[in-house]
Amino acid sequence: MGSAKTEKVDFSRIAGEYEECATAQKSASEILLKLLKIGDSEDVLDLGCGTGYLTRKIRELTEGKVVGVDPSEGMIRKAVERSRGLDIVYEVKSAEDMNYAESFDVIFCNSVFQWFKDPEKAVRNCYRALRKNGRIGVQAPAKKVYCPNFVEAIEMVRNDDRTKGTFAHFKEPWFFLETAEEYGSLFERCGFNVVFSKIETVTTEHTPEEVFKVFSTGAVVGYLNQDCYDVELTEDYVSAFKEIVKKAFEMQSDERGVVRLKFNRLFLVAVKS
Repeated sequence: MGSAKTEKVDFSRIAGEYEECATAQKSASEILLKLLKIGDSEDVLDLGCGTGYLTRKIRELTEGKVVGVDPSEGMIRKAVERSRGLDIVYEVKSAEDMNYAESFDVIFCNSVFQWFKDPEKAVRNCYRALRKNGRIGVQAPAKKVYCPNFVEAIEMVRNDDRTKGTFAHFKEPWFFLETAEEYGSLFERCGFNVVFSKIETVTTEHTPEEVFKVFSTGAVVGYLNQDCYDVELTEDYVSAFKEIVKKAFEMQSDERGVVRLKFNRLFLVAVKS
């Protein structure tokens, strides 16, 4: 695969196209796919592929090699099961442990950048994994107040008599920067040319139950992870934690019973020049 394939991507138009697709209220992953414009013969790495839902979408876009990696053995197991019959390679591997060399034209990194333990090492590994003129696209929660709804709920956990003692021992596992420029600088330090970087507040409407489901499929992995505490988590703590968070989302709903769920999201595209 040569660098000529990336000529299909007109980076000078990327900002305008971002505005166009963002205003259509598409999901964050759809916006990222549109920004990357994966060519029909490009080799793609889905970094942090989870159960392979988006990896399978990527498989439909290209006849090139498609690889999904994730540090979770359980996620990779499900990805393999759900991708039977498709030409996709899955590997249990973290971004920090990758050792690919000039193997891909595109790296797709959706909603996982915040989990990287050593972001700079991960970005350098991505740079090495790409061929010349290859590109990486990142979509991830950004800013310390990455989701005002979640942060507000966690403040209730922090102050509730049932949970505050244990929660005081919680250490955040996430990596967040406050500005698009800071994220851009990180990638530039690792050799990339950043062609697009923007943090936008994305708002969607849901029932409190749906918001709790969103919380339970992402953030809760950190908040109720024993590795993030230096005291033992009890069943009573976990139960009270979930009860408080559910109540918080109910309190956030308006007269229609709807919660306006806000996320600060980074969208970034960078090229190995």
